[in-house]
Amino acid sequence: MSGPGGMAGAPHQRSMDFAGSAKRLIRRFGPERGWLLVMLLVLVVSVGLSVLGPKILGHATDLVFGGFIGQKLPDGLTREQALEGLRTSGDGGVADMLSGMEFTPGQGIDFGAVGTVLLTVVAVYAGTGLLMLWSGRISARAITNTVFRLREDVEAKLSRLPLSYLDKQSRGEVLSKVTNDIDNLGQTLQQTLGQLINSLLTIVGVLVVMFWISPLLALVALVTVPLSALVAMRVGKRAQPQFVKQWKTTGKLNAHVEEMYTGHALVKVFGRQRESAETFKEQNDALHKAVFKAQFISGIMQPAMMFVGNLNYVMVAVVGGLRVASGTLSIGDVQAFVQYSRQFSQPLTQVASMANLIQSGVASAERVFELLDAEEQSPDPDTAHAERPTELTGRVELKNVSFRYTDDKPLIDDLSLSVEPGQTVAIVGPTGAGKTTLVNLLLRFYEVREGRILLDGVDVAAMSREELRSGIGMVLQDSWLFGGTIAENIAYGTQDATREQVEEAARAAHADRFIRTLPDGYDTVLDDEGTGVSEGEKQLITIARAFLSDPVILVLDEATSSVDTRTEVLIQRAMERLASERTSFVIAHRLSTIRDADVILVMENGSIVEQGTHDALLEAKGAYARLYKAQFAEAVAEVD
Repeated sequence: MSGPGGMAGAPHQRSMDFAGSAKRLIRRFGPERGWLLVMLLVLVVSVGLSVLGPKILGHATDLVFGGFIGQKLPDGLTREQALEGLRTSGDGGVADMLSGMEFTPGQGIDFGAVGTVLLTVVAVYAGTGLLMLWSGRISARAITNTVFRLREDVEAKLSRLPLSYLDKQSRGEVLSKVTNDIDNLGQTLQQTLGQLINSLLTIVGVLVVMFWISPLLALVALVTVPLSALVAMRVGKRAQPQFVKQWKTTGKLNAHVEEMYTGHALVKVFGRQRESAETFKEQNDALHKAVFKAQFISGIMQPAMMFVGNLNYVMVAVVGGLRVASGTLSIGDVQAFVQYSRQFSQPLTQVASMANLIQSGVASAERVFELLDAEEQSPDPDTAHAERPTELTGRVELKNVSFRYTDDKPLIDDLSLSVEPGQTVAIVGPTGAGKTTLVNLLLRFYEVREGRILLDGVDVAAMSREELRSGIGMVLQDSWLFGGTIAENIAYGTQDATREQVEEAARAAHADRFIRTLPDGYDTVLDDEGTGVSEGEKQLITIARAFLSDPVILVLDEATSSVDTRTEVLIQRAMERLASERTSFVIAHRLSTIRDADVILVMENGSIVEQGTHDALLEAKGAYARLYKAQFAEAVAEVD
């Protein structure tokens, strides 16, 4: 078909906007804000219990250590007397250390109190686990619903995209955005959303408790935070472009694989297996390099953050030991603080290690948003203002129509044409003359730049596309079938058709005979490639589909190009019956198929250079006669 050649398969390039895409992704969760608020509250309680655990466990350590110390001291003394006795005997350092602890001289370990504390810790951690489970369920629900709506939006968007968008994008690239990128986005959200919120809350909660226990140690723990942030920012900045490149390269590779799979017969016929394999190898190598770089760079994050976390642990242990020695803190508090330092560095490491997933997910989201942001076809007029013909008879008028795919390449210029109801109009001309483009304008696959197209006196731009196209049946040179039975394929455009009507349409299209030779007849299941039937048989099925839709206007774009000569003659006769009371547009390269057309339009460079009947155009000895003689000479050469 006529179109902007050379543009298919080139992915749209634009600058990366990580922050903007991330914010836009967050806004997609708007309808789930209620559930997200519940999840946030559950996580706050869960993190609060989790943060209390080490502090409570530290109290158990103090009870054990206090009991151990108490049983070593003489009974009958007070705590202060015991400390004073140690200082008097020259053990001032030990006295300073014990001054920060609770103990009773002469009394051993209170196992009852220790048991109560341990049971409390078990209950706290059990509650934390249950709340985390609940928050995970809420998170999964919110994410699943959001991705579900995103898929719906993408599906709706595809139906609103103009044909020009699909002409400029390879099918594999679009499929990659609709499938791979949305799947990757969903998996990323499932793996990071709940964990990310939990990690951030944990960081805040642990900091609060650390400052409560010891502001000095808390400040020591915070010393490594700027270093952690610097590592995360530097690594993330280098990794993000690689993830964008990874998913763009994935789209290119998918496009190549899809094209080679659908055209594998031609690839083998023309001996292009080696070239195809080399192209695959090049794109696969590019994807391998992009994935390796993205994963390697982002993989640096976790070991770097673990190193920073270990520095934090060492500093807390050293300063905490000094505070215990001075009697400022108890051993239980330092033990809790060491656990808190781990609890503080762990979520930082988790957040940093999730950076690669987040970057990959946002890169996919950016590609999906790129599809959602694509320019849409002009909207239909609303129902109240939409115009419609009083009666569809099939009268078509083109008044001073101009169109071009690109501004610098005119295609159709100031074209006027009038077709009466019931006429068969054949459109011929060299490749690129604008034949298929003329039909695309009638169907509003493209919008005219200037002029008007009228259907029964009504401008098609003032009609809804659905109503316009409901009266037009179309059979293309490239047959299209979907996965389903043959009967379902024939009835695709007429959902309420009965089996008798389906079979009658098949007989009219001369498809009934070969269908009944199949094992399951009309119930034979085809895949979307039509495996099991020939190209000519697939075309007969699509012609039967057009018969069944009973259109007012019939468009045939080389509809018989894939059938044998005998079947072509039979279809021509059937088409004559079908077109007897309908307006028909027939795009043909074989001029022998349009001898009986009421009007033959000869197009060159987007203009009608001749029009008339077959005999009249031959007598004129113009462009049509030259085309006819060229085909006749070609046919003689083939016979010779």
